Amino acid sequence: MKIYNSLKSARKRDKDCKIVRRKGRLYIINKTNPRFKARQG
Repeated sequence: MKIYNSLKSARKRDKDCKIVRRKGRLYIINKTNPRFKARQG
């Protein structure tokens, strides 16, 4: 899982990426291509 300084740019890589807030952190999850997982905060 990568830590990005800007998750909006990371979300544009794949159309199935979703930004989720959990416990004060921002996560990118992607069901179809799990290698796009990312975390911020």
